[in-house]
Amino acid sequence: MALELYIHPCIHNRPHHLHPPPPDKPLRIQIQGPLESIQKLLPNVSWHPIGPFPQLGGLKLASLTHQKLYGQEGLEGADGALVVRDEYPGWVMEGGIPLDYIDYYGVTFDHLVPADDLNPEVLAISIIEVDNDGGAFANEVLSFPIDPTEYTGKKVLAVPRCCQVKKGTQDRGRVNGLVAERDREIQRCPQRDRPLHTKILRPLEREDHRPLGRNASI
Repeated sequence: MALELYIHPCIHNRPHHLHPPPPDKPLRIQIQGPLESIQKLLPNVSWHPIGPFPQLGGLKLASLTHQKLYGQEGLEGADGALVVRDEYPGWVMEGGIPLDYIDYYGVTFDHLVPADDLNPEVLAISIIEVDNDGGAFANEVLSFPIDPTEYTGKKVLAVPRCCQVKKGTQDRGRVNGLVAERDREIQRCPQRDRPLHTKILRPLEREDHRPLGRNASI
């Protein structure tokens, strides 16, 4: 059974201007988290083997996130509402060598961003796993306390950057830079049946510092 993606309300007395985002504002959105949490949202999606960009699971995660933010399911390319721009498969590492499976994933998509806007505003959302450590990690990295019993078996916690301890001052440059890098990869390799998922450890700033796998990539 799929659990609910629960994007926590803004905790500030004056909510952040992107939490939640205005529906008519162009915005680039990145959501990332441990694969074990994402699998609770999308239990029928296979993540092995990882295929060419974008993953089916990434499209579904982007669409689900868009629905939670804007109240409607996003369809890639439909009226410019949602376009998947980048993804990050966090390969599990052994002895410095990436193995053939991941334990972390991030996807970036656009909402109403014009094609010629190379530096749109960015909303970074972290999926936080609370079951495997009783909420210890969540209570360390979030600006508010959580009770894991409110989530276990019911919903998966996701939190925008404004309600985290780490404020992500470099998120905009980092996310837009990775999108630009992905665009260059696609231009070099236009055939969609050719892999764009080479196991280069792209510099996504992953939030899960306690990976399930052995020495997972960062």
